Amino acid sequence: MTDPDHPTQENAHTSFDGEMSYSDYLALDAILDAQHPRSSAHDEMLFIIQHQTSELWMRLALHELDSARQAILAGQLRAAFKMLTRVARIFEQLNSAWDVLRTMTPSEYSHFRDSLGHSSGFQSWQYRLIEFMVGNRNRAMIKPHSHRADLVEKLEAELTRPSLYDAALHTLAREGLAVPATALERDLAKRYVADDGVRAAWATVYADPQAYWELYELAEKLVDFEDYFRRWRFNHVTTVERVIGFKRGTGGTSGVAYLRRMLEVVLFPELWSLRTDL
Repeated sequence: MTDPDHPTQENAHTSFDGEMSYSDYLALDAILDAQHPRSSAHDEMLFIIQHQTSELWMRLALHELDSARQAILAGQLRAAFKMLTRVARIFEQLNSAWDVLRTMTPSEYSHFRDSLGHSSGFQSWQYRLIEFMVGNRNRAMIKPHSHRADLVEKLEAELTRPSLYDAALHTLAREGLAVPATALERDLAKRYVADDGVRAAWATVYADPQAYWELYELAEKLVDFEDYFRRWRFNHVTTVERVIGFKRGTGGTSGVAYLRRMLEVVLFPELWSLRTDL
């Protein structure tokens, strides 16, 4: 009988002198040594790890979103569908992270809040890059990163590329739908503004899904993503209000009031508004 406490009986590899181990492959020493609380508060470790893991998920989201955009522009929609589904699941994970953070009470947060200085999630360059990539573009939001030339370069470069939604609109046009030139030739550095002609093009797709099945599925994948993204924003607002009420954020924003305004941002407006007409 094999003994589960002795993996050698299962011929498991147990000697790693000079070989790559699990910890080596994942660079776990660097990851697990990256938590440096600045106070003696017990809950600061939760705060740090929640934000670090969120940044790791965002890194993966950026990888998938960029690849999905490239696939859409290349007409490889089925490959893009898989990536967009994964991004939605990533934001499901990010939503669950708020549940863990909400176990921290206002009193517990107050023990280390001053240790944050002016650092804030508002300054997450990866989150800003996600916003830019999916179409919520505002060059003024690069300013918090002006102390890092490398980050400014990344963010400025993104403003020269078609957003995920721009890529979808070019696909609509390539498939013969009447997408207005004003939408296809717009200033990429600015936030997308809803267009009645684009709404009509998507409405054509939704009126006959069988005739435009891949475009229909593309639209629904985008809606899936924005659905989870909206939930993430809402959970962010709820968590902040629960923990600090209506205090100003550590980064200088109005806190909950600022986050509530972000709830009004719609990434793919025509895909939501056309539902009223169906």
